[in-house]
Amino acid sequence: MGTQERLDPQAGVGTRVREPWVTVVWNDPVNLMSYVTRVFQEYFGLARHEAEARMREVHEKGRSVLSSGSREQMEIHVQAMHGYGLWATLERSDG
Repeated sequence: MGTQERLDPQAGVGTRVREPWVTVVWNDPVNLMSYVTRVFQEYFGLARHEAEARMREVHEKGRSVLSSGSREQMEIHVQAMHGYGLWATLERSDG
């Protein structure tokens, strides 16, 4: 995950903080599982077995987190998924 420097006003020193943003791809009734797998391989550079595992997670659990990092990076990934016709959102991560 990315980090950024932030001033802690109480301590008066810069601290490194995780940027807790993720790209979530959601299940939809339109796209074929083989297409979703191919998108994950092409866009995120996942190996076939990993792309298939993420696709199954989307299909069976309704969603899968595909990437994490800065808000700006995740916005780019979400827009890319929309370009492929997939339903994706940006969320803050819990961890």
